[in-house]
Amino acid sequence: MKRIAPIVTTKLTALIISAALILAISPAQANPDPPAALKSFKGKLPITELTEDQAILHALNRLAYGPQPGEIEQVRKMGLEKWIDQQLNPNSIDDSALEARLDRYPTLRMSSDKLVEKFPQPNEAAKKEGLSKEEYQEKQREKARAAIERIDPLNPNAAAEQQLAKIVGPQRIVVELSMAKLDRAIYSNRQLEAVMEDFWFNHFNVFAGKNQDRWLLTAYTRDTIRPHTLGKFQDLLLATAKSPAMLVYLDNWLSADPIAAKRMQEELAMRRRRFEGIFGPPMPRQPGGAVQASAKKQERGLNENYGREVMELHTLGVDGGYTQQDVIEMAKCLTGWTVHAPRKDPDFFFDDRIHTAGKKLVLGRTFNYGGMKDGEEALKMLANNPSTAKFISTKLARHFVSDNPPPALVDRMAETYRTSNGDIRAVLKTMIYSPEFWSKEAYRAKVKQPFELAASTARALGAEVDVTLPLAQWVGRMGEPLFQAQPPTGYSDKSETWVNTGALLNRLNFALALSSNKVSGTKSDLQTLLGQDADTDPHKALARALAAFLDNQVAQQTQNTLEARLEDPQILQAALDDPIKHVNESLIAGLVLGAPEFQRR
Repeated sequence: MKRIAPIVTTKLTALIISAALILAISPAQANPDPPAALKSFKGKLPITELTEDQAILHALNRLAYGPQPGEIEQVRKMGLEKWIDQQLNPNSIDDSALEARLDRYPTLRMSSDKLVEKFPQPNEAAKKEGLSKEEYQEKQREKARAAIERIDPLNPNAAAEQQLAKIVGPQRIVVELSMAKLDRAIYSNRQLEAVMEDFWFNHFNVFAGKNQDRWLLTAYTRDTIRPHTLGKFQDLLLATAKSPAMLVYLDNWLSADPIAAKRMQEELAMRRRRFEGIFGPPMPRQPGGAVQASAKKQERGLNENYGREVMELHTLGVDGGYTQQDVIEMAKCLTGWTVHAPRKDPDFFFDDRIHTAGKKLVLGRTFNYGGMKDGEEALKMLANNPSTAKFISTKLARHFVSDNPPPALVDRMAETYRTSNGDIRAVLKTMIYSPEFWSKEAYRAKVKQPFELAASTARALGAEVDVTLPLAQWVGRMGEPLFQAQPPTGYSDKSETWVNTGALLNRLNFALALSSNKVSGTKSDLQTLLGQDADTDPHKALARALAAFLDNQVAQQTQNTLEARLEDPQILQAALDDPIKHVNESLIAGLVLGAPEFQRR
């Protein structure tokens, strides 16, 4: 990743004060009090503690990646309940403009087999072409140089396009996947679907750097996660369990019944011995008479990784009532769920030869169907377990409501999960139509994660992102490199993870860079957004920025702090005794985007 020069300096004391505000102001302090008398909402939304404008902004920050210019007014005219209903039924929303934008990423349409073929590992590619590793690397560099030479240097996005053109190997797969993820968050009209795709990917996390998963993530996101974001949890669980990306990440593709695996290896060795006995000297035998394998390999056996994580992280939760023996038995149910060859033929298949035969006892229930059905029925049992209903409901409420969601809300969501057979859309609707979702305590109670912040800032500015790579790099610099979470827990959904001095300064750097058009590949027009007459009036520029980015929903303490900085020469772009010729609107916009009200959702 290219190193991005910092924007914040010790001279910009206003930014440091703004960063401190995020730490110092609690969600309640950051929220302006609603008037005593609230206008009643039409429909069934139980909104009693927020104004109409607060409720719309709250919905756009929680069920979407924040409002675009003019979107609050659009939702007001449409009706909040109608907007929510559309988001819960994304197929009713035209998203053809986004799909046209995503056409620029050819890897998104490729199968895993095709990606393996088109973007081979450097060592394998060099060997196939009869080149040394060094010769192959030089060939790749020449390919990148040729691509860079074709870029028009007068193109305003030339720097970003040149940076992207340098990426020609397998890393191109994850780069395009990351750029498309940001494009989807910024531009999709199906905002809730995009939010849920990110939520479920994090829940069923797969690390791009694990073995062959770089080549498998595209299909995992496109074919496994996205089609099930608002469907039945059981279907999503089964899809992830059969995904080559998950099988490789948590090593279940290597899991086998030890006795069956040993027998299969012996049979294979015997066939090799017979073959070599015809065409060459026989293979050496061990003292006990068994054929000695030509390559020393660790004996294949039961791998408990996925069996454990599917209970602890994907379904029941750490307190879900299972034991270590349940983990072992669950792993036995899933033996034989594998892939042909991750580097050549990375498709899922069930290998009955290495499946554990006989009875398996998981959570008191016996599984002895035989074949793949052992694992399928065991996963269905987990998906429909009451502990899973509570665990999934808690995670959803934590993401959408607060870090410590109200138990009564979680209970109602879990009840909906149970009565609807794990219907994700129904569980979300129960949450959205609960008063806890619209409570004053929930309003701006969550700190945006870096990915959420990048998407919401670009949306707030109405930015045109032509080359998304630099924006994705900023997400990584702020602490959340996309598809790079190594542990199966994914990235934390708690605010405390993302609030520290270093992280806050990076966030402010990002807000300033984006509002100043210093993020290559991204362009915004502040003059149109704030009005031409704000060019010479800092107070007018601040007022317009507060209206554009925060809908004027700002605490008095924040507004006082921002107004106190308006006489700074860096904002006025003049000495204290000189007349104002031009206001630094991008600095004012960056300060507002760095305010605690925007950093929270």
